[in-house]
Amino acid sequence: MPSWAYLLRCADGSYYAGCTTDLDTRIGEHQAGERPGYTATRRPVELVRAEEFQDVGDAIAAERRIKGWSRVKKEALIAGDWARISRLGSRARCADEGDPPTASS
Repeated sequence: MPSWAYLLRCADGSYYAGCTTDLDTRIGEHQAGERPGYTATRRPVELVRAEEFQDVGDAIAAERRIKGWSRVKKEALIAGDWARISRLGSRARCADEGDPPTASS
């Protein structure tokens, strides 16, 4: 079953990573405040990246990986700047560059 890992930009400028098997419905739920949690108080949200996977496990793994990334690395992903993503490397290296990873980045 096709699944998506997605990244939203919230009204406060933070990012939210998630995954779903129905992207349009899930984004609508975030926009309407129907998903309790992080995005409910940070609307409106904007879909800035979505990647389709054929296996839901792969989408879940992508979501978890992106959630651990720094803000700088998420913005490189949105821009499709693969060279920068590679340079940023691990979370520890991002922190060394002055951009510590946070839950709300």
